[in-house]
Amino acid sequence: MEQPEKQLKVLLLGVSFNTRNMGVGALAAGAIKCIRHCHPGSDIKLLDYGKMAETHTLKVAGKDELIELINLRFSKKLFLANNVALLIMLAAIARLLPFAAVKRLLVDSNPYLRKIEESDIAASIAGGDSFSDIYGLSRFFYVALPQVLILLMGKPLVQLPQTIGPFASKLPRTIARAILKRSSVIYSRDYPGLLETREILGIKGKNERIRFCYDMGFVLDPVKPREFSLETAGLDWSRNIDAPCTVGLNVSGLLYMGGYTRGNMFGLKADYKELVGEIIEFLINRKKARVVLVPHVFGGPEHTESDSTVCRRLYSELKPRYGERLSLLSGDYDQGEIKHMIGMCDFFIGSRMHACIAALSQCIPAVPIAYSRKFIGVMESIGVESFVADPCALESGAILDIIDKAFEDRAAIAEKLRAQMPAVKEKVLNLFREIHD
Repeated sequence: MEQPEKQLKVLLLGVSFNTRNMGVGALAAGAIKCIRHCHPGSDIKLLDYGKMAETHTLKVAGKDELIELINLRFSKKLFLANNVALLIMLAAIARLLPFAAVKRLLVDSNPYLRKIEESDIAASIAGGDSFSDIYGLSRFFYVALPQVLILLMGKPLVQLPQTIGPFASKLPRTIARAILKRSSVIYSRDYPGLLETREILGIKGKNERIRFCYDMGFVLDPVKPREFSLETAGLDWSRNIDAPCTVGLNVSGLLYMGGYTRGNMFGLKADYKELVGEIIEFLINRKKARVVLVPHVFGGPEHTESDSTVCRRLYSELKPRYGERLSLLSGDYDQGEIKHMIGMCDFFIGSRMHACIAALSQCIPAVPIAYSRKFIGVMESIGVESFVADPCALESGAILDIIDKAFEDRAAIAEKLRAQMPAVKEKVLNLFREIHD
């Protein structure tokens, strides 16, 4: 008689639903869907930062599920029971203790260590691209320290599909090497990442622990919002054959402000603010398209890298010039809802990678405005790398040429995506079965 499958207790690291960045939400929801697909009875918790413990309601396979956040703190207040530095110190002491009973007493005395101890496996996504120092050392340690904690607790650690590196500084590279060396399996969501990982670990040739899998955002389910707010004059999003092409344009608040340093942090050759204006003018006046400004990171003016703040500013400035040809998707949406709205476009241009993945996974041609190597690697994995527009390497004229070609070839691109998306999604959905095997 076949025995029922043991309930798998999984911790997800480096993602949460308390961020306004829907790319992070897409990775979290995609990972949870994959775990449920392979292990229906699994117990899934998030291990990430937050001031309060909370639960998030997520619809998985048509059912509402409560996903608990085990909230860590990244704080100077070392006395906090969930301070990640304190937890690492306690885990290190427990690891050195010679007596299992004393170790158990120490772990049980802290509710956060106890929950980690109860888990079977931990899987890290590191926000998709933060296992690197391109955003600074603080962001790197933010995602690295929970992984160090997991390893000290003796739990298997899996690196879920993400962009690993690059590392410009020696310290984060050394720490990353130590974490990767001790990880059970390492997945890269792009093929160059396989080479980068092997180089970091000093491995020549293939290694069965280092594997490729597509980005987990590809399997995120679109969810129709109960209501949405589209500021426009008579724009009909229904796909009428006589209607003009509707282009979704995602504008990044992070790039618009010049990166976290506010001084062209990513070294763009093209002036991003001017480029956005040129794209809108090109689409509306030359291509006779309708443009919808689509945020993918939400928040008010106090949220410095908010897309919605920048999109609203652009809409206010340009609406008098373009009239009904320009509209704005306003309001707040979760990762599934914004994917549904992106799915109503005929063509998409985005500076947030998961906004582009939301389009491509629904077979909508998309041009990513790339600012890091993660774009080209992920797009190469599905064969559309020639439509990546890199403002770090290209002037605005060359970027408009790429948009022009993709726009004219959009029917062929959509057909290509329809042919390959089923296999892409199948690969991602079975990821945790591969990990278990």
